[in-house]
Amino acid sequence: MEPNGTCLIKLESVSKVFFTEEVETHALSGVHLEIHKGDYVSIEGPSGCGKSTLLSIMGLLDTPTDGKYTLNGTPVEDLKLSDRSRIRNREVGFIFQSFNLIGDLNVFENVELPLTYRGMPSSERKERVQKALERVGMSHRVKHYPSQLSGGQQQRVAVARALVGEPAVLLADEPTGNLDSKNGEAVMDLLRELHRSGATIVMVTHDPRFARYASKTVNLFDGRIVDESSEQTQAESVAQN
Repeated sequence: MEPNGTCLIKLESVSKVFFTEEVETHALSGVHLEIHKGDYVSIEGPSGCGKSTLLSIMGLLDTPTDGKYTLNGTPVEDLKLSDRSRIRNREVGFIFQSFNLIGDLNVFENVELPLTYRGMPSSERKERVQKALERVGMSHRVKHYPSQLSGGQQQRVAVARALVGEPAVLLADEPTGNLDSKNGEAVMDLLRELHRSGATIVMVTHDPRFARYASKTVNLFDGRIVDESSEQTQAESVAQN
């Protein structure tokens, strides 16, 4: 899907410094980045270059030490914790490498949880959960628990949980990192279908095979963006195979 021009994420001179005793670690330095509605962005770079830190700031799980961050038109870098949590719940869907499903909740309850935090009526929650699970091909597993699912199935449930709140952007941190190649490709095919249907996706991955699915690549090195390229032609080529 082509971006429609609406800027969802705008980072201006964003830096992040971690202080431990007398040591300063500059995880991000002067990052400028814009992500628009309909983008599928892959963030790449060597271990320790700041990829996960950047994703955490985008997802309001962390705050920048310096710089400005606008999410879907709202400046968010200085918000108090309660406001950040509220906006994160509505605007951001997370897909983690380790799935992060709750073991004593079944599939339906895991996907429903973000909506419960919103205080959404039960009937609307049920409708949304069913729709999200249908989109990822897991509607037949609503009563199963994470321990009864394969890794690939757990990640599909995690994608449904990320989708159910109809967020502005999906943030995926190594979504295939704990999967074998077959399940990894299946999850990437699912993300590609979601992108085709209108989802905006930002993904961190070490796997060049999966990075090619994205229409835009951002390369980080030592906390700085060293290259930013559009690969729409290549992404379309992958989509056709």
